[in-house]
Amino acid sequence: MPDKSEKLQNQISDIRKNKGRAIPKMPVPKSSWRGFLIYAILGILLFAFFAFTSTSTNRLTPTEPLSTVVTDVKDNKVQSIEVAGDKLTVKLKDNTTYSSRKEENQSLTSVFKDAGVDPTQTQFAIKDQTFSQVWVTILTTFLPLGLIVLFFFFIFRQAREGASSVFSFGQSRAKQFTRDMSKITFADVAGVDEAKQELQEIVDFLKHPEKYRAVGARTPKGVLLVGPAGTGKTLLARAVAGEAGVPFFSVAGSEFMEMLVGVGAARVRDLFSQAKKSSPAIIFVDEVESIGRMRGLGFSGGHDEREQTLNQILVEMDGFAPNDNVMVMAATNRPDLLDPALTRPGRFDRRVVLDLPDIEGRKAIIQIHMKGKPFAKDVDIERLAKRTVGFSGADIANMLNEAAILAARGLRKEIENLDLEEAATKVKLGPQRKRMQSEEEREMTAYHEAGHAIVANFLPHVDPVHRISIVARGITGGHTLVPPSVDRYTETKTRLLEQIATLLGGRSAEDLVFDEFTTGASSDLEIASNLAREMVTQFGMSELGPTIFAPRTQFGIWPIAGGETSTISPELAAKIDKEIGKIIDEGYKKAKEILSKNRAKLDLVAKTLLEKETLERDEFEKLVGPAKLSSDGEIKFKTKAKAPTTIKPAHA
Repeated sequence: MPDKSEKLQNQISDIRKNKGRAIPKMPVPKSSWRGFLIYAILGILLFAFFAFTSTSTNRLTPTEPLSTVVTDVKDNKVQSIEVAGDKLTVKLKDNTTYSSRKEENQSLTSVFKDAGVDPTQTQFAIKDQTFSQVWVTILTTFLPLGLIVLFFFFIFRQAREGASSVFSFGQSRAKQFTRDMSKITFADVAGVDEAKQELQEIVDFLKHPEKYRAVGARTPKGVLLVGPAGTGKTLLARAVAGEAGVPFFSVAGSEFMEMLVGVGAARVRDLFSQAKKSSPAIIFVDEVESIGRMRGLGFSGGHDEREQTLNQILVEMDGFAPNDNVMVMAATNRPDLLDPALTRPGRFDRRVVLDLPDIEGRKAIIQIHMKGKPFAKDVDIERLAKRTVGFSGADIANMLNEAAILAARGLRKEIENLDLEEAATKVKLGPQRKRMQSEEEREMTAYHEAGHAIVANFLPHVDPVHRISIVARGITGGHTLVPPSVDRYTETKTRLLEQIATLLGGRSAEDLVFDEFTTGASSDLEIASNLAREMVTQFGMSELGPTIFAPRTQFGIWPIAGGETSTISPELAAKIDKEIGKIIDEGYKKAKEILSKNRAKLDLVAKTLLEKETLERDEFEKLVGPAKLSSDGEIKFKTKAKAPTTIKPAHA
């Protein structure tokens, strides 16, 4: 008998052989034809009933009174009279016809005799109505009853099907993918080379398990993809689905949750049961924190739906029964919320961290997303990668798409540098907003943005100013872009203090020029205050010493409410606030000092902004001179001299 791996290879080869052929039409279930036939018959019966009853009503409606018939017979105008029950159809000698009606059970002959008319003057024809009256009675009596019975029959049938569908709540909602269904491969993923290498090993584990078992290696049971939003976690999972060659089950964490208690655990059991039947297989759970949150935080009881679902996942991944042929992948950007029992070795054995791409990664991502788009010859990928420091893969893809849209809107056949620059600004700050501003507001905005730019230009460790604009974007009235010139993974105290001074340059310019403050600096003050608080409480960059006063989680995300208790005394909190205020005051004084010394340049930049609205780096540096950088903004650290040491003799 062939083993499972041979069967799997045969299935894959069959899929490849049938690739490109027309898929045969699936037969329509008989139940659908039966239901259609029932509804068609019901509709025909309803139509026949209403048509017949309306026709019968029309037949019983007289067009002429009986006295007219008597008068016409007396005047010898009538050729014949057809009697059909109570209805009379009178045909005159001039070939005209009209209808009338007599009283029920009344003899037409006696009517003529009472009126003094000889009945023999006219021909009478009696029409038998017994058969039609029987059908009218049947339709008017039994058809409505039959329709009511059919109506309740279908109602109870639907209710019975709905009751039986309750048991389907426990079935998994996961979508199964094969290699041919997923068009994404590792060649479509860039900027996360280390993560790709880890996942390529996982794919190799599943394809060639005997190679690893020969040396006693065990296949990892779980892989946790961790990283900020937009770094490519789901894209990597899709690439694994395209490369693995084994069944791939994809499900979102929220799909396990339902109103009924126990449904999530039942779906987990069903999902792993399906995966084990198709083993070796991969299960991918996106946004796993929605069901894998830490237990025991006091938000709910110990038997709520989420905890039962999590408990079932823990058992399925590494419980009493072995689970060697099913691998679980999960993605999250909140690893601090996950339960420790879920992230321990033996369940999620590997944690693959995806960070923002560096310059080489951004170049590779740009090259992938440039495919299929016409770019001008002067577009430089190296320059574009340096412009997009801090962009995630999703940001870069969005930027290139926005650039293509801008080129199409401008009726250009190629994407130019101007389109890319506008798209990069739009991704970070939003689209331009045309709004009416008074001259006073425009002047204040111009001085505010010029203040940021002047302070940044004359501080040695701040990156060069890239663009200044007083055009409103998003919620801002203007912007000064100072993007990082290089990829930095650590910051120094000196650079952070100069960044705070740059943020306060706009407020300092308002104070210096107008002796007034505006609400436009609120965002700058918020960022500067948060940065100063982090310096004191998380980085240990204050006179309080190298102590962390607040817990910090990954990616700068604070713990959820109630997850941490404050251990800071009121006296220490007052000292922290004093240190934060001291850092802000020093930055404000430094910014105001720089603007006071360069007041003429501040006025020149503001005046130029009022004329042009936007200044690029080269235009700005022509007005104020090149940036006062210290070795391109990098800090040269000085090593302190070591104190002389005295070696004591051994006999001392």
